[in-house]
Amino acid sequence: MQEFFQLPVFGVFISILAFAGGRELRKKFNYVLLNPVLLAILFIISFLLIFNIDFEDYNRGGKFISFFLGPSVVALGVFFYEKYEEVKQNLKVFLLSVVVGGVSGILTIIIFLLLLKVPDFIIQSLAAKSVTTPIAIEITKLTGGIPEITAGIVIAVGIFGNAFGPFILKKLGIKSKIAIGTALGTAAHGIGTARAFEESKLAGVYSGLAMCVNGIITALLTPYLLQLFLGSFS
Repeated sequence: MQEFFQLPVFGVFISILAFAGGRELRKKFNYVLLNPVLLAILFIISFLLIFNIDFEDYNRGGKFISFFLGPSVVALGVFFYEKYEEVKQNLKVFLLSVVVGGVSGILTIIIFLLLLKVPDFIIQSLAAKSVTTPIAIEITKLTGGIPEITAGIVIAVGIFGNAFGPFILKKLGIKSKIAIGTALGTAAHGIGTARAFEESKLAGVYSGLAMCVNGIITALLTPYLLQLFLGSFS
């Protein structure tokens, strides 16, 4: 059996099985905390611990699934092309919204953590919490944070946005699919975008585009904002 666990097919199989099981549970009980991504993560971690399987063995196959993250983002361009004319009409408002959302996302976490007087390396690790994992990790490496902390928080933020984002937005009276998609993509990156497509194709298009734009904004501004605030409070 240990030989099977070391095969790449094992990581692929258990990842697909865990996510499919999570989706079925969500469909059956329709409870907000039964998020398929969260359930899949918990199932995989539990399985590896129970059977004493090294993460490296699982990741021989898991990394193949991770590889498709890039192509899946590129594939969003197909939906963007389909909705291009509609997006073009709202482009200025959309870009302004993402810029404000992206910058405020960086500033709020920096200021909040500074007020709590947490160590600088924690602030540097969490500043890029709202962008997709590969971008966030590279930003953290540049700013002197710990990538492992960043990766965990980014996933947690995405799961929270996926599970609670639409509920919170609708409670605030926001019903526009465009606004919901833009908010999810800006705040909850790829996992939020997956949830946006459940709302509608239009929400998914805006979410994917917001995720990309916010990734650029965060990558450009985070090092300078960290330098400004950490230098001022040091």
